[in-house]
Amino acid sequence: MADDLKMALSELLRKAEMEEDVDFLREGVRVLAQVLMELEVTQQLGAEHYQRTPQRSGQRNGYRERRWDINVPRVRDGSYFPALLEPRRRAERALVAVVQEAYVPGVSTRRVEDLVQALGLQGVSKSQVSVLCQELDSEVERFRARPLVELYPYVWLDATFVKGRQHGRVVALAVVIAIGVNATTGTREVLGMEGGPSEDGAFWLHFLRGLVARGLVGVQLVVSDAHRGLKTAIAAVLHGASWQRCRVHFVRNALALVPKSAAQMVAATIRTVFAQPDAPSAREQWHRVADGFRAHYPKLAELLDEAETDVLAYLAFPAEHWRQIWSNNPLERVNREIKRRTDVVGIFPTEAASVRLVGAVLAEQHDEWQVSRRYFSTESLAKLHAEAILPAERVLPVDDGGRGSTPLPQAGTASARSEGHA
Repeated sequence: MADDLKMALSELLRKAEMEEDVDFLREGVRVLAQVLMELEVTQQLGAEHYQRTPQRSGQRNGYRERRWDINVPRVRDGSYFPALLEPRRRAERALVAVVQEAYVPGVSTRRVEDLVQALGLQGVSKSQVSVLCQELDSEVERFRARPLVELYPYVWLDATFVKGRQHGRVVALAVVIAIGVNATTGTREVLGMEGGPSEDGAFWLHFLRGLVARGLVGVQLVVSDAHRGLKTAIAAVLHGASWQRCRVHFVRNALALVPKSAAQMVAATIRTVFAQPDAPSAREQWHRVADGFRAHYPKLAELLDEAETDVLAYLAFPAEHWRQIWSNNPLERVNREIKRRTDVVGIFPTEAASVRLVGAVLAEQHDEWQVSRRYFSTESLAKLHAEAILPAERVLPVDDGGRGSTPLPQAGTASARSEGHA
């Protein structure tokens, strides 16, 4: 280490002789601080760069870039921070961590202020708490805008609502969410989310085009409720993808057409369709159920006739996937967790605040899915009749000014995409 310091100071002296504008004192302190950090991290890990010793307790992991041109060494478990920089920032970093970690689980800004004061940190106002929480914005935005680099054969879409202030009024703000299954790993991923004033067709169209612009391809089935604007947006953007009408939402629509006294019987009868072992049996049972209701509940029978193709779209896919793709339940569970967190806040001060919290919750959920067991096995995913698009043959969507996305093959690919994303 002494040799390294000597070489670094010699190099600095040489630069000072060649370049008159070099701040020798400033650069000397920087070199000394850099060497001290290298010595400190070596002592913590028990080994020099690339040295193998029985005493080694960790591994280097690059550097943290900091102003003043100091490269702070990184350790994979994140346990190292230089002593010469840490003392004056420790309380500040702890405060920010407490505020952010409390806000993400859904603690209101007023309660966060009480929490911080209980820790003995006085003088933190509600407005200061909100400013600290806004530091989450950059992290959430990176998550929301990240490129989608895999194929996603199944996509679930839904919206949830939170209360927020707009122009001095408390209104319901829509938050639309998309999750999908990675065709390579079989795990679920949060593909995107966006907040807006209402869940209308134009909003869904904008949202889906944004997903395609980030790289969403390979979609074979989209699962959602029967929102008319959403159906239109799916047909306009995700060309070639089938649409699965959520069976849970469909049953709710069906029960609205019968007396409450008959609701339990009607629901149980419709569910017999989904208990069938194969596609022909399910379609035959669907017709049988519709005919059985035709005399007493003609409107219900008419609904069954109209919705057959959409509710039974799952039958065209591997039977191992049916239970997961015939409804929006995977996304409904996510929505319940979001509501649990947002209900604590109550009324969000701005739309951006709601996006910040929901985005942070979704980022947490996304990370959990990456380390949990696969949603679908690779063997069952191999049964899907996907297009012959290898990862090296991915397509970069090109923005055409809001008229849709025109796919162009990446440089060096073997073939170009056909129109659509089936």
